[in-house]
Amino acid sequence: MLPAVTVTGEQPGPGLWKVSKGDHVMWVLGTLTPLPRGMEWRSSEVEETVAHSQEVLEAPKAEVKVDVGFFGKLFLMPSVYSARKNPGGATLEQILPAQMYERWEAVKPQYFGNDRRVESWRPILVAMELYKKALDKAGLTNRNDINKLVFNLADKHGVKRVPVKYKLTVEHPRATLDAIKQTNLHDISCFNQTLNIVQNDMPSLTERANAWSTGDIQALRSYAVNDRYQSCVIAVLNAEFAEELGLRDLPKRMQQSWLQAAETALTHNTQTFAVLPMEEVLAPDGYLAQLQAQGYTVEAPE
Repeated sequence: MLPAVTVTGEQPGPGLWKVSKGDHVMWVLGTLTPLPRGMEWRSSEVEETVAHSQEVLEAPKAEVKVDVGFFGKLFLMPSVYSARKNPGGATLEQILPAQMYERWEAVKPQYFGNDRRVESWRPILVAMELYKKALDKAGLTNRNDINKLVFNLADKHGVKRVPVKYKLTVEHPRATLDAIKQTNLHDISCFNQTLNIVQNDMPSLTERANAWSTGDIQALRSYAVNDRYQSCVIAVLNAEFAEELGLRDLPKRMQQSWLQAAETALTHNTQTFAVLPMEEVLAPDGYLAQLQAQGYTVEAPE
């Protein structure tokens, strides 16, 4: 089978979802990562819609608040943990199931060569680095930030941007950092999922990226909504320190924050523009489905 080739050049991206109640409307752009590295997104529909909106509602994100005098900010993703290596000096061969390690040995030379350093890393960190290298080899990138381009359009046309942040306070940062260092993350599922993607699903990932770029909604619907990243996030949320940080229900809290902001915007603005991850746009229990359940009319692009 020939490898999938990423689209290049200027592309329009997908059409906009319409959420409305009465004469108040919110237009939603579903965003996606990764996207083709050589693609340049330009949508006259999006720019015109943003220009005629009263506000641009940003995608939800968590904001961590800690004792600034201690270390300023605590990043929760494991790529920045000071404890990069496995507890007790264990290697991947010792941690992973034998069959999974054999698959890793088969994949590793293509992306890491003879580098032995990664053998002592936590599986979740190896998975993230492997995924990044596989994207690069496939002509894909996570750096093609559609959110940022939309925000630039809002600034260009003088449209107010409304951030949606769920604030998470860490009351005992020193103890939390110690817990993170000592925790053996439940991340083997993330590693396994990443191996599956790299070995079997890179063509589908490329086709999904192309579908977003060309605006093929029907094709986007045919791909699984959950991806490798979801597995990594679940691994972090299920870690032993998650409950202490209030992370276990973080996705739900972020959803509630966005839905409240969306309802406020729909009440006060005749037109709002919003960006959301495509999985939340398409999922049967995603953000738009929640708005529909609350009585709003939701229409997909043609």
